[in-house]
Amino acid sequence: MSQPQEPHRPFFPFGNPFRMLSPKGSQLSPRLHSLLNAFEEALAARLRKLNPKDKDDVLSLTWMKLAMESLCETHTDIKILITELELPVTDWDEKWIDVYLDISVKLLDMCIAFSSELSRLNQGHLFLQCALHNLESNTSEKLLRARSSLESWRQHIGSKNPRLENCKSILGSLVDSLSLPKVKNSAKGKVLMRAMFGVKVQTVFVCSVFDAAFSGKSKNLLDLDVSNTILWARAYSDMQNIVNGEIRDIFSRGKFTVLKQLDEVDTVVNNLYPLIQDGTGPIEVEAFRSSFSDLGMRAEKLYQGLDFLAKEVDGFFKIILSGRDALLCNLRVCDTVADPFLENNGEQVVR
Repeated sequence: MSQPQEPHRPFFPFGNPFRMLSPKGSQLSPRLHSLLNAFEEALAARLRKLNPKDKDDVLSLTWMKLAMESLCETHTDIKILITELELPVTDWDEKWIDVYLDISVKLLDMCIAFSSELSRLNQGHLFLQCALHNLESNTSEKLLRARSSLESWRQHIGSKNPRLENCKSILGSLVDSLSLPKVKNSAKGKVLMRAMFGVKVQTVFVCSVFDAAFSGKSKNLLDLDVSNTILWARAYSDMQNIVNGEIRDIFSRGKFTVLKQLDEVDTVVNNLYPLIQDGTGPIEVEAFRSSFSDLGMRAEKLYQGLDFLAKEVDGFFKIILSGRDALLCNLRVCDTVADPFLENNGEQVVR
């Protein structure tokens, strides 16, 4: 069934945050310009790689794995940039720390939801294995069991995962956080904020695609309008238009599932199911044999792909967790020297 498309959300609801790198205020040294350009050029190249060579690749497990790998690389790059900026935690504005900690915990929650869904989908492999095992025999009892296993697989795959329900609201809050905190008199801080902006844009895009694919709701896709004043804007816009456009087209076809390999298995199951009669055996032997072989091959491909993707999501989770732990550890070390969380009134700031 065709899903109504939501209007594009405004990207800069509070003005253009890139004005923070204007001539007013702290100037960027050649070194800082070089660091920022290197980061943004790498991000642009990464976004271009997410442009599918074939539109049929969109929402394939291979493309989703590539998207998660790309996201992991970008988050690793921002950690490297922070080190190269030589900007100690003691110089971080509290707003930056608040934003980072808030976003990181939301991303951890989303990773847990995605991992839960991948695990749930993987559990369906057992039903297909049972069906394939029973289909090796043409006895009435075995065929009935195979039919039951195929029906159980469809019911399992078609069920909803309650862990995904909060992903849309989390994504909404991440979009709201895209307006950057103001940076005063800190050239390094301005570079950090602009780089983090790019990280957040790619993160929102990838996570919204995963949420739409897993939830089966095209309205969960997000379209972000990036200012063309930034180096990677064109690469992002081109990629977003192609990927989101194709995903919406897939949804409009009313498929059982929008995940490519999962849909391929479902197609074979639908072809095989009517060939299995209630206790009388397959009607068309050749068609049965072909579907049986095809199901085994596609099922194996599906569940290998799910395993690989689950490892990438787990890797992303670990990157976010390690970055968060490192920041909290540094803050605790700084706290032994001088408490950076004390307001003028002496009250402790709780995060």
